[in-house]
Amino acid sequence: MRIGLITSDPAHPLLAATTALLAAEHTVRTLDPATAEPPEPSEAPADVYLLKARTPRAISLARALERRGARVLNSAAATELCQDRTAMAERARRAGLPFAATRTYPTLAECAEFADAQGWDGRSGLPGPVVVKSRHSRKHDLVTRVDSAAQLRELAAAHPEEPVVVQEFAPNSGWDHKLWAIGDRVFTALRRSELSPGGRGPTRPLAPDSLPPGWTALVHRVGEVFALDVYGVDVIDRGDGVPLIVDVNAFPGVRDQPGAPQALAALTLSSASAGAGA
Repeated sequence: MRIGLITSDPAHPLLAATTALLAAEHTVRTLDPATAEPPEPSEAPADVYLLKARTPRAISLARALERRGARVLNSAAATELCQDRTAMAERARRAGLPFAATRTYPTLAECAEFADAQGWDGRSGLPGPVVVKSRHSRKHDLVTRVDSAAQLRELAAAHPEEPVVVQEFAPNSGWDHKLWAIGDRVFTALRRSELSPGGRGPTRPLAPDSLPPGWTALVHRVGEVFALDVYGVDVIDRGDGVPLIVDVNAFPGVRDQPGAPQALAALTLSSASAGAGA
């Protein structure tokens, strides 16, 4: 099989370990989205591509490969959807998923102006505390807790033109449940939230069978709704095992999870075989 990795970081632990498993019997080629172009018309595409990068150029490259008939995990459309937190929230809530209520503002400056005009009392849709996030998910994007109109104004002064979404802060233990899926396999961990007073902290291993009832099925349902094969779901436990989804990520790192490279290698080969059969 011929396998393509769409990434600028082939040394990423998950990709490197997966490549080591595949390279003994298959051809693995890296396409850096910053410089790579789709294969020439005379060149057949690979049997499957893994879309690890999420930049506009990477998504454009994946879409061009799909037009050539190539199989891409995850698809360009699914990856692009997860980069827009407004579209993500709308898709999730239409499907009945327990996703955090999300309001969108064209810019952070307009969000602050609206809060000032309506009052920080719920009429503006901004009852404190809230979580303010960049609308467009990317590396080093904005994700922060805001507890007052004054704090919101300070944030807006620093990032006036940033399109944002606002979610009501859900009281929790300060630990996020990180749930990752690679095909049918689900991997889990606890990670200290970046919104906690001490900031993001260590990741603790968590056995999938220790999750509250229904959570594993919820992860698979997210994959169906978003048409994802490799993805992450960030969940907050609101108490008594009641989940609240706050983010969905296409092709996350899934670091330090025993069995993850093997699961990705198996998914890659099964997808390549399915494509060859089609």
